[in-house]
Parts: sequence; structure tokens; C-alpha cells
Amino acid sequence: MSEMSCKSKNNLESKKSYLNKVTVVLGAQWGDEGKGKVVDMLATHADLVCRCQGGNNAGHTVVVEDQEYDFHLLPSGIINPKCKSIIGNGVVVHLPGLFEELKRNENKGLVGWENRLLISDRSHLVFDFHQQVDGLQELEKGSQSLGTTKKGIGPAYSSKATRNGLRVADLLGDFKTFSDKFESLVLSYQRMFPSLQVNVKEELNQYHEYAEKIRPLVVETVSYIHSALKCKKKNFG
Repeated sequence: MSEMSCKSKNNLESKKSYLNKVTVVLGAQWGDEGKGKVVDMLATHADLVCRCQGGNNAGHTVVVEDQEYDFHLLPSGIINPKCKSIIGNGVVVHLPGLFEELKRNENKGLVGWENRLLISDRSHLVFDFHQQVDGLQELEKGSQSLGTTKKGIGPAYSSKATRNGLRVADLLGDFKTFSDKFESLVLSYQRMFPSLQVNVKEELNQYHEYAEKIRPLVVETVSYIHSALKCKKKNFG
């Protein structure tokens, strides 16, 4: 058997070993399909629940023992005390919204999330000015507007695509470098939208605090998930 065919066989066997370990939940319509409820149900049999894309826009509602939880950025499996919940590298993260969501659901009875929530170091950040830009872009389109939630999701993905966006890893690295990149990103949007107002100093002070709050939750999720699969963990995403 040639070396190439040996590798192909090994790859096939490796893929087969992942069967029955990963379940993917996809919405095939325009949202509101009940994905959150399905993931919450599946999470009772999962070791990991992973969110792979999107941001804190429309969200999901999950009811457990007559208590209603609302999740916009958090994976729906966060309720399960035996399950790790992962915000993956394809998700765009608005940190103020994330901590507001955690606080709101804590008040409803969510406990122990700090031991279960993991965030990819490669996730891109949604800033408040992304949300402002989202609204300004909608105004420009007039009657042709898309009707977005104005949560800055589109502009954040645009920053990611043009490679001037900032990731969680940037926030946790050298803060001077992060600050310089942040200011550069603000200026690039202000050239497109002269009316855009951003208090750079205030925003950076806020993100300096967020860096320490988020640091214990951040991992390199790609290798983390691969390791979990090799250890025969069950994954839902």
C-alpha cells in the first residue's frame, strides 16, 4: 500500500472515530426555528456545547423548571452544570453585552457559569462603534435597508474580513499594541462616517478592565475541541 493511500485510510479511520460524538444543529430558515430549545435538550447528553458563529443578536429563550432564560451570545447549553459551553472562533463577541447577559441570567438563577464557559482567543470583538456603524449603514440604505438588529454583527465581520479587526487574543496581549490597533480601526470608520463619535480613552479604559475579567475564560478552542474528541467527549454545536 502506498504512503498516500495509507494516509487516506488513516484519515478516514480518524473521521469515523468522530462519528456519534458530534451533533450539529443548523437553522435552515431565517431564524426562530427553535434551535436554542433543541440545543438545550441535546446538551443534557453532551460534554461540550459549542457555538460556531454569529453574535449577540436575536437570541434564544430556554425554559427550565418554569424559569425562563434568554441567551443572545451564550450557548444554550450553559444551563447544564455538567457541560462546558464554548464560544468559538467564528463568533463575534460584544463584551459589554456578554457580561450584561451573564448578570441578567444570574439574577434568574444561572450559577457556576465561570467554571463552564470557555471563549476562543481567536474570536473577534464587537465594539460599540461597530453598533453605531451598523445603524449609520442602515440609514444610508434608506428604503433598501436590511432591517438588521443594529448589534454591530455585520460591521464586526467586515472588520474581520478586511483584517483590521481585533480579536480576544489582541486584548489579552500587549495592551499598548491593542490600543494602537483600536485607534486605527476607529479612524478608518470615522473616515467613512465623519459623524461617528467615539471616546477612545473611555473605551480603552473599559476594555482594560474587561481583559482581566475575561482572561480566566479564554482558551485556544481548536486544540481544546480536538483533544475532547480524542477523549471520546460528546460535542454539540
